[in-house]
Amino acid sequence: MRKHMPRCIIFANGRLPDLTAARGVIRAEDTLIGADGGTRHALDLGLRPSLIIGDLDSVTFDLEGLARAGTRIIQHPKDKNETDLELALEQAVELGHREIVILGALGGRLDQTLGNLSLLTNSQYASLDIRLDDGVEEAFFLRNQAVISGEPGDLVSLIPWGEEVGGIQTEGLRWPLKGETLQPYKTRGISNEMTGSTAGVKVESGLLLVIHRRPLKPEV
Repeated sequence: MRKHMPRCIIFANGRLPDLTAARGVIRAEDTLIGADGGTRHALDLGLRPSLIIGDLDSVTFDLEGLARAGTRIIQHPKDKNETDLELALEQAVELGHREIVILGALGGRLDQTLGNLSLLTNSQYASLDIRLDDGVEEAFFLRNQAVISGEPGDLVSLIPWGEEVGGIQTEGLRWPLKGETLQPYKTRGISNEMTGSTAGVKVESGLLLVIHRRPLKPEV
């Protein structure tokens, strides 16, 4: 029997719009990996990753101190074909994690955001649950079915990736789809709304990008 691996959190070097919201995504038992400069987010949250990986050109923190505290450091050459996030994701998968959340991979540079999304379309990740999340928005690719957890009124957008997505069925959304097809050049799937605390989405064919947006909590 395969040993159950805890969920893995990868800290990417993008923006986190709300640290408190991001903290709510993390569980005590999660394994933490810093993708180079993304480690700063973990440190800002008072957390120490078990592993830091990348070319380490974005380090603005005490790397030697983290190493002395037990963090494993894997340094790659600056001239490489992969982003630091891709290296971190490959490492998490190699370690056996099947549920992975990437924090700080949305927003900021458009090229990086699109590249981060594209990473998740790799067919070798098809059986894994990998999501980009920043505490406000989560994004993931759906090949069969998934459940979204949130609150009534949360926005859910369904975007066909590269080709049409067929046989889409939804539950718990204000405007349901019942075995319908969405086209990549149409915007019909944008800005649906959750009617309860969970919503379900199923597809029969194609690759569907699901984006779930939670409302920003007002500062007290």
